[in-house]
Amino acid sequence: MGGKCLKCVAVAQLVMNLPAMPLHLIKLAVGVHDLAHLKSLQAQRRKQRGMAPRAPHWVYTRNTPKRAADLLDGGSLYWIIKGVMRCRQQLVGFEEDIDDEGRKYCRIKVKRAIVATAPVAFKPFQGWRYMEDKRAPPDLSRGDTADMPADMAAELKRLGLL
Repeated sequence: MGGKCLKCVAVAQLVMNLPAMPLHLIKLAVGVHDLAHLKSLQAQRRKQRGMAPRAPHWVYTRNTPKRAADLLDGGSLYWIIKGVMRCRQQLVGFEEDIDDEGRKYCRIKVKRAIVATAPVAFKPFQGWRYMEDKRAPPDLSRGDTADMPADMAAELKRLGLL
């Protein structure tokens, strides 16, 4: 027989032509109470840094993601606030630098717009984690739990009612 399986080749070609699924990051928003607080803190930090009005916001982290190209192909940074994934910001870049003590760090650059997502409970972790697109919660629209107090939405999610 020795030939290639034509059905296998056809399936492989089909799979190879499918668009890539975005890869995302998740990160804890330590000390943040809710979405409004996150927006306020980010605005304060941009003002302190003297950032241009349309410049992307950035977040410090020690380690640069090795899969940066996958992340920048439509990925977002999803924020965990008080143990619940609540929102995301689209990733726009990564910048490595060295601090005053000679340690490497990375700036995760994100668009300023914060998009509310369906709440998903998460256990605490350090740093950031990758998240496959299939695990990403849907964005919320007006009338969803975005209009609900964050603690109420989080409790309903923990109870399995959302």
